[in-house]
Amino acid sequence: MGTNVKPYEADGSKKDQVQKMFDNIAHRYDFLNRFLSLGIDRGWRKKAINMLAEYKPKRILDVATGTADFAIATLSLEPEEVIGVDISEGMLEIGRQKIKEKGITNMRLDFGDSEDLKYEDESFDAVIVAFGVRNFENLDKGLSEIRRVLKPGGVAMILELTQPKGLFGVLFNIYNRTLLPLFGKLFSGDNAAYTYLPASVRAFPEGEVFKKIMRNVQYEKVEDRRLTFGVCSIYTGLK
Repeated sequence: MGTNVKPYEADGSKKDQVQKMFDNIAHRYDFLNRFLSLGIDRGWRKKAINMLAEYKPKRILDVATGTADFAIATLSLEPEEVIGVDISEGMLEIGRQKIKEKGITNMRLDFGDSEDLKYEDESFDAVIVAFGVRNFENLDKGLSEIRRVLKPGGVAMILELTQPKGLFGVLFNIYNRTLLPLFGKLFSGDNAAYTYLPASVRAFPEGEVFKKIMRNVQYEKVEDRRLTFGVCSIYTGLK
């Protein structure tokens, strides 16, 4: 299962287009994350790290790591090793520069496909994904790959944007359809990227539907926690 929403109106797989899109906007991605979320995205990651602390993971994989903000945040848990993987070399290069500047020695970033992970079975205590699963071309396959590389008892923790309800949901949709694409185009130079991103949120099978998909690929104790009036959800599932 996946969504048919693609960044560009052109032939080619969603995966190839997502790779191109993130390479295009990598140079402004961190700034736009802070600007367009009013900085709230940092709080979402902090909440997720606090939840992850319960599992005391020693080896962590960050799938669709981007510029590695989430991966770097996990270092507060004192893991032995953190690996990030992404299909955008443009994003990875920025993340590698952060790691170098911070003098981090127990982390590396790999180029790779989130739906075809090159890591051994049962090799991570936790796998995390921040705002990346809606970009998967095949959601079931990506979630199955995450489960495959988890150790028994390991946790998958997925942050994803969701559609809030009520009046706040109306205001959120107006923002997503008008201001977000406008500012995204202005600062990133990519006309399509910040139209695709809110469209991908609307198309994503969130909430109970997503939890059912996780259960269908054999995750157990699947739960979710909605943050900031339902703008973001943290999903967890155990192997």
